[in-house]
Amino acid sequence: QLQLVESGGGLVQPGGRLRLSCVASGFSMSDYGVGWFRQAPGKEREGVSCVSSSGGFYNITDSVKGRFTISRDNTKNTVTLHMSRLKPEDSGVYYCAAGQDGCRPPYDYWGQGTQVTVSS
Repeated sequence: QLQLVESGGGLVQPGGRLRLSCVASGFSMSDYGVGWFRQAPGKEREGVSCVSSSGGFYNITDSVKGRFTISRDNTKNTVTLHMSRLKPEDSGVYYCAAGQDGCRPPYDYWGQGTQVTVSS
């Protein structure tokens, strides 16, 4: 079965940190760009960060620059979103997606999402 599985979400206080993992099964992630997206209640889904298949290129949205980083380990079929100095507005469901066209839509596979809640 071809799928992506996210993990690492949870409840964290403002200023805290979380590490989200996206693991692929049934296919080699090394051929795909992988992006992280998030969706807060009542808001549209937005792109957070994306890394190319080789890891040589990545982008990150302005609202999380300096706080989030993205990395990948193709030997483990894993892409990780490292989040620090979290703010309440970072709360939402975080999804990872893999696309053969790098960091451009359409994405071929989506995970089921992991909830991140930043609250005191």
